[in-house]
Amino acid sequence: MSPTDGCHPPWRSTGFSPRSGGDWRVAPRGWRRMTATILVTGFGRFPGAQFNPAADLATALVRRRRPALAGVRLVGHVFATRWDEVDGTLPRLVAQEKPDAVLLLGVAGRADRVRIEQVARNRTSVLFPDAGGARRTHLGIAAGAPFVRRGRFPAAALRAALRTHGIDAASSRNAGTYLCNFAYWRALDAADRDGGPRLVVFVHVPPLHRLGLHRLGLHRLGLHRLGRASPRRLSRRCHVAAERARLLAALEALLVSIAAALR
Repeated sequence: MSPTDGCHPPWRSTGFSPRSGGDWRVAPRGWRRMTATILVTGFGRFPGAQFNPAADLATALVRRRRPALAGVRLVGHVFATRWDEVDGTLPRLVAQEKPDAVLLLGVAGRADRVRIEQVARNRTSVLFPDAGGARRTHLGIAAGAPFVRRGRFPAAALRAALRTHGIDAASSRNAGTYLCNFAYWRALDAADRDGGPRLVVFVHVPPLHRLGLHRLGLHRLGLHRLGRASPRRLSRRCHVAAERARLLAALEALLVSIAAALR
């Protein structure tokens, strides 16, 4: 479902379709004076989720323009939601682009609010197949490596940036055992190496139709009952469009905060 149908005109096409496996770069005017590079990543679809908002948000975020990001080169990539894709592509991107910071976006299917992940754990699940049908054969990510890697970011500043757009993000210490945790752990591993990124943060977003239900006091009701419960019979599509716009603005503010921390 397109979050723009029936509520307001579609956002301007960027010429890039957020399908997994693509990467793109945006250099602002005056790029020769750039002071930082930030890698922004999302994920494509996976079993049980034919649309992944992380891909759409990462794509749109990199294409945005804001004076506070005038000295920042943004590099975007949408991972195919496969173990081998993350394992091979993430190290290549870090080596090739040499980002000062990495912002990873993923979707948490049962969440109703944004979560900033505090840690990544050296663990995976062997139960759930990736988008290519492959399963992990080991419970760990890397033998002999630390079990916990802590995120590298100014937590208070990032949460404050999100709050400027009404996003009261939760702090989480459980990024799961699927590819979100896997990518986060790999990115933090890269940060521990010489020349690696200085800041690494993973943000889990809920499905767009669930975002904002906590703020509206409807998180226990269920959006499928919203039409009967609300006197205004709020449109699901309009809700999604409004929450997408709000979340995108909040993530842009978070990106500005990351850039400020790099100075």
